[in-house]
Amino acid sequence: MFNKHIPSTAELPSTQQLIKSTLLALVAAIVLLITVVLPAEYAIDPTGIGRVIGLTEMGEIREQLAAEAAADEQSSAATAPQREVELAPAIAEPKPTSLQPLPTMAKPSTVQEVATAQPTPPAPVWRDTTTVTLTPGQGTEIKMTMRKGEVAQFEWQSPEGPLNFDTHGEGPEGSISYKKGRGVAGEAGELTAAFDGNHGWFFRNRNPQTVTFTLNTKGSYLVLKRTK
Repeated sequence: MFNKHIPSTAELPSTQQLIKSTLLALVAAIVLLITVVLPAEYAIDPTGIGRVIGLTEMGEIREQLAAEAAADEQSSAATAPQREVELAPAIAEPKPTSLQPLPTMAKPSTVQEVATAQPTPPAPVWRDTTTVTLTPGQGTEIKMTMRKGEVAQFEWQSPEGPLNFDTHGEGPEGSISYKKGRGVAGEAGELTAAFDGNHGWFFRNRNPQTVTFTLNTKGSYLVLKRTK
């Protein structure tokens, strides 16, 4: 028990070796923070490596869920019980008496009036129609590849249940949020690309039942695709 080897001073690491090891560990930690932690936790990807390996999408979904949870809490706090409005009883019209003259009956006209038919506006011709079925809690993302200044017209309807949506864009210049909605059954309008990149919608079904919705698009865009 007394034969334990005690290292000599020459066998111990020098101060320079310890400093070098500490710097290497610090550099490795910074690289992991930039390429793994920031994309996966906060959807911040300055190097682009996180999007290549799929971590940035994980962070975007995490941020979307956090935003929806905050919106749910604000909506629940702001909701107040609605009062029932009592309708005033209808006032019965007085019956004609013997002193009141009876209404004069109009004579049948021999000329028949022909109603003028109004022309029916033509139905819009859409370039792409996308139909998606979402189970409870499921989300999907549909994007259009657009150049800066290009305009696309859209219309989406969800008759089986309202959806939460986030209309946004992302590209080399950064990202932008155009509009968000919670519990919306449909929307129509135009989307103008703020920069070159992918622009479109993220939909999530918060209903207890499966919902099928349809998105129609047309206008100036290169291609439309469902990314998730």
